[in-house]
Amino acid sequence: YADFAPRFTAYDFQPRQWAQLFQRAGARYVVLTTKHHEGFTNWGSPVSWNWNSVDTGPHRDLVGELGEALRESNLRYGLYHSLMEWFNPLYLADKESGFKTQNFVLKKTMPELYDLVLKYKPDLIWSDGDWEAPDSYWNSTSFLAWLYNDSPVKDTVVVNDRWCQGCSCHHGGFYNCADKYRPGTLPEHKWEMCSSLDRHSWGYRSNMSLPEVMDEMSMIEELVHTVSLGGNYLLNVGPTKEGVIVPIFQERLLALGRWLETNGEAIYESQPWRVQVENTTDTVWYTCKGPVVYAIFLLWPRDSVLHLSSPLPSPGTQVTMLGFAGTLQWQQSPGKGMLITLPYMLPSPLPPQSGWAVKLEGVK
Repeated sequence: YADFAPRFTAYDFQPRQWAQLFQRAGARYVVLTTKHHEGFTNWGSPVSWNWNSVDTGPHRDLVGELGEALRESNLRYGLYHSLMEWFNPLYLADKESGFKTQNFVLKKTMPELYDLVLKYKPDLIWSDGDWEAPDSYWNSTSFLAWLYNDSPVKDTVVVNDRWCQGCSCHHGGFYNCADKYRPGTLPEHKWEMCSSLDRHSWGYRSNMSLPEVMDEMSMIEELVHTVSLGGNYLLNVGPTKEGVIVPIFQERLLALGRWLETNGEAIYESQPWRVQVENTTDTVWYTCKGPVVYAIFLLWPRDSVLHLSSPLPSPGTQVTMLGFAGTLQWQQSPGKGMLITLPYMLPSPLPPQSGWAVKLEGVK
């Protein structure tokens, strides 16, 4: 890894452009990798001498610069941090001892975590690299006790569930459970689905090909599935060594943002409804806000009539479609539920594919 540090220049890194892109993509919070498992820190860590972005490579505090730009744009700032480092001699020695010694934690991991919190006051800490050792080795509980009781962000910060061996999906502010985790049923605890636009990597690959990048439909489907089951959606892009988010990733993020401009009402601040997905199909998902129910359908029905079997209509039921003016006609289904007549769409050789939402008022 040391051979690559001088090539990592972040020469074209424009934090304000990043913040503007994320805002246009419909993001509410952004998480930056401050340090991955190789140990290089994207800020001037005092305990990572000559192996950080201020001493070598970019000679810039990337964590600080992005944080400033995001806060100007009113976006919440999360910091990803790896507890372990693959090649650190202190970590390898602790591992050799069966984690009976804690030199790496006391001299490297904890000083860096405290430094990140005190210096950047993050809204979220996304911990990782925890799985080889117990919480008693990482000192996770004492750090989290400080974070929630005495730190400058004690009243606002949230954390994920990767703080020790066996911690995932059991302890934490919100659960990740696993990368690209998709629960089949509604989880009882707040959770987040983390996915990557490059289907094969979390970091940037110069040899990535177009079929390996998630398309617009896949992003929307993941987002809708996640939110219907009460989760948050964290979508990863790997920037280049120059600090650029490549145009294909920008295009995908902006497409998601355009979809959210129309359909965000069914997504932001929504709750899971009593039914999350239509029994007969996995292409209709539900969210709600109080008494208002949203049915998000991923495929346009062939006859432009949407059959929903879960909502129970009343004489006062009103149906509208997000992004379309006026109300939609509906009738009770002969079985149960309702049949909604959708707006006319121009004929096309290809079925339209991007997801739509109908708003149901006065249903149970």
